Amino acid sequence: MILPGETIGILGGGQLGRMLAMAAAQLGYRCHIFAPERESVAAEVAAAFTCAEWHDAAAMARFADQCAVITFEFENVPVAPLLALPKGRLAPNTSGLEVAQDRLAEKRFVEDLGGRPAPYAPVDTTAELQAAIAAIGAPGILKTRREGYDGKGQWRIAAAEVAPASEEGGLIYEGLVRFAAEFSVILARDPAGAVRFWDSPQNVHEGGILASSTLPPPPAVAEQVEPARRLARAVAEALDHVGVLTLEFFATQDGPVFNEMAPRVHNSGHWTIEGAVTSQFANHIRAICGLPLGETATLATPLTMRNLLGQDVADPAALFADPAAQVHLYGKADIRKGRKMGHVTRLG
Repeated sequence: MILPGETIGILGGGQLGRMLAMAAAQLGYRCHIFAPERESVAAEVAAAFTCAEWHDAAAMARFADQCAVITFEFENVPVAPLLALPKGRLAPNTSGLEVAQDRLAEKRFVEDLGGRPAPYAPVDTTAELQAAIAAIGAPGILKTRREGYDGKGQWRIAAAEVAPASEEGGLIYEGLVRFAAEFSVILARDPAGAVRFWDSPQNVHEGGILASSTLPPPPAVAEQVEPARRLARAVAEALDHVGVLTLEFFATQDGPVFNEMAPRVHNSGHWTIEGAVTSQFANHIRAICGLPLGETATLATPLTMRNLLGQDVADPAALFADPAAQVHLYGKADIRKGRKMGHVTRLG
């Protein structure tokens, strides 16, 4: 067990790292951020900051020496540098990163556990894309196998189209899924294998970016939460995952269809800061430090979390004019359209 007063290392300097560091501070821990970007909203609320490239072995070693445990805030941290960390220092381990960093590996992994993803096919050439369209149908979505997020690295493909990016290799074609709603399953798992789930919100995406998460979800989601949880638990156990893990699903007439996973805290769980007995951020810290997990019950419904993008924060005073709004701004100086600048949660 890692007791309060110790230092937790966080790989990544974005808003998820910021909220993890804030939760850790509340529990009595110090945080040390490691990120390649000089401007880090996580470092602003942490005790220490190492700005270095992921493959800077000397910097990574110095960072590790100062941390009792190390975790990560996003799944695109390169795995290779992490293999040199002292055994048992990283939580969760690299297994979830290795699966989540490759969409093809991710879908095959979930299938092996009994899950059902959307129809898919690997695509490395134009000919393979045409074959995938013929086999799966169109329209569909062509995605990069690695590093796509928030709608980036994705192209909608119609029957007669061939994307120029199909020649670049390392892509996957997915058939569109007819669904009633989207939802996520977020769990926390401790080193002994105990698991706690938060309630599953309905998620609405706009332009490939999560727009809102709402509780309670509609019946189409509520009826499919249990089988989705069974799959999420199986994923966590197969990975020996410690910390928060998120799986996203489509609710369909034939049951939940797996979309993607994130071996970390997740945007659709931001509502837990005010809306649950223990937030996803606090339980992640508890789990990686070997502390007992906190209760995950929802405190009040209806509840809605809405992301604030660049265009939504032009008038910050207007956000605070709503007395029922719990406003979280991430401290990002560069305001751009479509960039996540914060979120607002409303209870009741």
